[in-house]
Amino acid sequence: MTIPCKSSSRDQTSHTGMSADIAGPQHMQQFETNNDGNTALSEEPSHISMGRIPKHFEDLLPSDEDTNDFNISGVFPTQNPPPPQTRIRKVLLTLRDTLQTTFNTLGLSRLYPRRPSFEPDKFVPSSLLSTTCPATMQDTHSNILPPPYPFPNMTVYRLMSWMNSGSSQKSETEITRLVKEVILAEDFDAKHLEDFSVRRSLSELDSDPGGKKIEFSDDWTQTSVTIEIPTKSKEEDARSFSIPGFHFRPLVEVIRSAFVDIQANAFHLSPFTRLWKDPLDDHEERIFDELYTSDSWLDAQDELQKLPREPGCTLERVVASLMFFSDATHLANFGTAKAWPLYMYFGNLTKYARSAPKSGACHLVGFLPSLPDKVKDILSDLPRISKSGMAALHTHCRRELFHACWDILLDKEFLHAYRHGIVIRCADGVLRRIFPRIFTYSADYPEKALIATIKDMGLCPCPRCLVPKSMFSSLGHVKDMKNRINRLRVYVEANIAKARGFIYLSGNTVDGGKVEETLGEGSWVPVLNKFVGRLGVLGLDAFQMLVVDFMHECELGTWKALFTHLVRILYALPGGNQLVSTLDSRFRQVPTFGNGVIRTFANNTSEMKRLAARDFEDILQCAIPVFEGLFPPCHDVTVQSLLYRFAQWHALAKLRLHSQSTLSLFENTFKILSKQLRAFRDFTCAAFATVELPKEKAARQRRFAQHVGSHNTPSEPAGPKVKKFNLNTYKFHAMGDYMRTIRLFGTTDSYTTQIGELAHRALKALYPLTSKLDTPAELAKHERRRRVLRRVAEVAGVFFSSNQSPADSPSLPLPLSKDHHFIATSRNDPVSLFPFLGKHDGDPATEEFIPKLKDHILYRLRELDVTHCDHAFTDEERNSVIIPNNVVYQVQTMQIHYTTYDMRREYDTINPRTHADVMVLSGETSPSHPYWYARVLGIYHMDTWLQGVAGRTETRHLEVLHVRWLAPLMSSDYQSGMQHARLPKVAFVEESDRDAFGFLDPGQIIRGAHLIPAFASGRGVSSLRHGKSLARTREELDDWEAYYVGIFVDRDMFLRYTHLGVGHPVTLRKIVKQCFGSDSTLADTMIMDVDEGEITGAGQKDGDLSEESEGEYDEEDEEEEELEEEDDEAFDLDECDDVTGEEVENEFSF
Repeated sequence: MTIPCKSSSRDQTSHTGMSADIAGPQHMQQFETNNDGNTALSEEPSHISMGRIPKHFEDLLPSDEDTNDFNISGVFPTQNPPPPQTRIRKVLLTLRDTLQTTFNTLGLSRLYPRRPSFEPDKFVPSSLLSTTCPATMQDTHSNILPPPYPFPNMTVYRLMSWMNSGSSQKSETEITRLVKEVILAEDFDAKHLEDFSVRRSLSELDSDPGGKKIEFSDDWTQTSVTIEIPTKSKEEDARSFSIPGFHFRPLVEVIRSAFVDIQANAFHLSPFTRLWKDPLDDHEERIFDELYTSDSWLDAQDELQKLPREPGCTLERVVASLMFFSDATHLANFGTAKAWPLYMYFGNLTKYARSAPKSGACHLVGFLPSLPDKVKDILSDLPRISKSGMAALHTHCRRELFHACWDILLDKEFLHAYRHGIVIRCADGVLRRIFPRIFTYSADYPEKALIATIKDMGLCPCPRCLVPKSMFSSLGHVKDMKNRINRLRVYVEANIAKARGFIYLSGNTVDGGKVEETLGEGSWVPVLNKFVGRLGVLGLDAFQMLVVDFMHECELGTWKALFTHLVRILYALPGGNQLVSTLDSRFRQVPTFGNGVIRTFANNTSEMKRLAARDFEDILQCAIPVFEGLFPPCHDVTVQSLLYRFAQWHALAKLRLHSQSTLSLFENTFKILSKQLRAFRDFTCAAFATVELPKEKAARQRRFAQHVGSHNTPSEPAGPKVKKFNLNTYKFHAMGDYMRTIRLFGTTDSYTTQIGELAHRALKALYPLTSKLDTPAELAKHERRRRVLRRVAEVAGVFFSSNQSPADSPSLPLPLSKDHHFIATSRNDPVSLFPFLGKHDGDPATEEFIPKLKDHILYRLRELDVTHCDHAFTDEERNSVIIPNNVVYQVQTMQIHYTTYDMRREYDTINPRTHADVMVLSGETSPSHPYWYARVLGIYHMDTWLQGVAGRTETRHLEVLHVRWLAPLMSSDYQSGMQHARLPKVAFVEESDRDAFGFLDPGQIIRGAHLIPAFASGRGVSSLRHGKSLARTREELDDWEAYYVGIFVDRDMFLRYTHLGVGHPVTLRKIVKQCFGSDSTLADTMIMDVDEGEITGAGQKDGDLSEESEGEYDEEDEEEEELEEEDDEAFDLDECDDVTGEEVENEFSF
């Protein structure tokens, strides 16, 4: 098969078959050696066109230029004048000094509703910043002594600093750091260690018996939490129960410390709207990425400016954006050691720094205590209490404990700061009044229910709205989307207070009928919500802050549920065991990609043993080719479309930068995915009798064994239970909340619970250093040690560790080369051309190797473009190219640097043995697909001599790639793209085509490509004769007949198949738009996937309400929840295995 290089006579030629005569090459060349030992062509004439030449590609670099010009929009009122009234009591007129920067080279601009006074990215020149009244104020940390405090000398200081930094398991790297930073230091003196004691030095660090200890205002505090346990008696008062060991840091003091820390230099104090003028057509639209560009912060800042000023205060008022994460975690691979840490991040800092484990952006502010087992002694002593009643009361006490802890955290000082602000001298030396505002709280679903004071898996399980579970299957309908807005949760404080009166004063049970009736609809529980009670009157929406949890709700939730049921269906088909084995075998053959982007599927994927969220993400991104052909044809089409749409929704949900166009695409994708999920449930799932997987059966039997007690229990059925695909779950319902959440708080990577999971690694690394007796206290002690040493080091103007990078400019990633690619200039692996060609004599991959190489060199040196692809160089021209000593130099890897859609610099590593596939721009004049694909067979660099006129010789050093080309497969039987919900399909060009093998300029590569075998098409020799070849690896004798292009391998790759990538070059986006048109945005074509007529269950229309069975959740929901909890534990343990010293370093803001 051939894809022409440009519009020519070849454009009208169809190459769909392979020549029957493939015994020898089409063009035979004779070579001879000149007297100087260099290669030259013989006199035999040959005129061969250049063949396959991609279009020139030039990547964009992220713009770091300053903005010199500006537009001042003037002074306008914040809103329209109020309607006339008979009596005007007060008129408030708010004036705005707005600022809009000019559009940079990428088309980006910032619109500040008020002129900023501080800008950490230096995007706005200092001359345009607002001026406030600077004032002097004593620095919070100015009384910290410099090193060697708190130790007697610098030798001990350096040794103890090394001990309390870096990895908890000292590796070779850590020993090297010990030598360089401690032993070889100029102030190191071995005599200082003659009477050295680690225990005494740690005591000095913790308590400083010399009396010089500095008490940090944000140090740890320990207190007891008291809850009231109802007694089920009118006569007896509630019993007080005290839980000791609540360790926390005062939130206000943590805020103070953060705003005077070195990292505050990177804080954004003024929110802005990010605008994008699309260079394609100059239309403007809004960009959503960071929290400080979101609607919620802009609204909060606007509301803040409307507040009356403090008497006599003219300071600028800014927002401290608080983002909380909490999640209980196991601390070790074995045993029951657990912790329930509470983390706080500042949304003022860019998310790229907050999500980096080494940034120090994580503030550990507390360890939430768990209800001790001894509470059961009190519960068992209560009169007339049943086993179920004791369980309900135990759950009630756990909820009370959680909110009692938050009652302590949200203390009077924090509430005062919330109302009146805190005066702090910020990093630029200017006094400002800082107002803390809670924006997001990230947690998994059980903890969300705890925070929202609702029942876990109740009839109204959503913590944000009151849509009943019976309506969850209407996912994506217009009525469903309206209900989410019209039925937002509103706290029923009066009902809850009344229900608590029945419990604590009248002796009713916490789950009794009278209490349930009083609470009403909404699955409320009789617990006072401290977020609402403390901050509700100050504007906090305690339910809106419970943002979506992509990791648990999608990758470990909806996608896991869908994948599990697909495996169930395979088992239900004839020969199910063999089909599942085929599935596992195919996954093992999926190639890896990138630096851990797609990893090897080593185990049986269908068994889902010890899989973390990242593993399920890999499964989704590779599932389409793997599942192809395993189902009956009528169902295979449905499954393929469903997998495509789910992967597309997944990619859009994880975008780190959204525009209004991508949000529109996201919304359309969600609508069609919702339809396809219902069609899958009602058509494919209904056609098969599915039962639980072996893993599910074993888990059910374990749970049954745990519940068997002394009382009589009916025997458990021996066979597997029937399992159906269930859409009526909160996690499917939550898929409809992503678009609104992104507009409110920015993209999901800013508040994903994965950030909190990464923070757990630091605790797990510190746990081996503790005494294991009082774990929270020990962990708090180690956190304080590192924080003290870090602040002491800052006084001396040094960083706490040599491998810690400063946090004053975290808006950019680690610096990557601005060059397009990097190929080492090593000459350790020379390749002599004639022995090399002799070794591969008869291999189609090396036919015409030297003529093609010299054609490529001439093309490069003469700076020709794609319009010359039909140009044929003469033998005389080829003879003008000299390769000294007929030697080229081979290297094993190269790096391709590129700018992502969200303006970050990243790179792909190309390795002919492992990651050999690349993508380039199509060289056709009117392409039907924007890219060509190639497999790199060799990476070479060489010296070349080009003999010119008058005997002058031009010397150049060139880098070239030897490649095997692949061509897109497009026919009436297979059409790819979003409109058809199918991946692009490619196959190797037949060896009979001269373009099957060739050379490529590394500068034309866009990115590495992830090509997944089309397993359903099998292997064969239609493109290359049977046998060993330079074009094959690992002793393979044949090839896969076709490959699918993994466009979902990462978000940047996905957007390269649309024209919506903000950071992508205009040339690339223009070609994509020409090829796909509106298809690349899925405009109005999505209804092609599913017929408008919904496939519904018998006797019930889709979306109708149905009566829920008695009880708050059905048995299947309970089993799924318990299985997910088991997998979450496995995830924690798996994460613990990955801990390294480099990842743990500075996880917290020590």
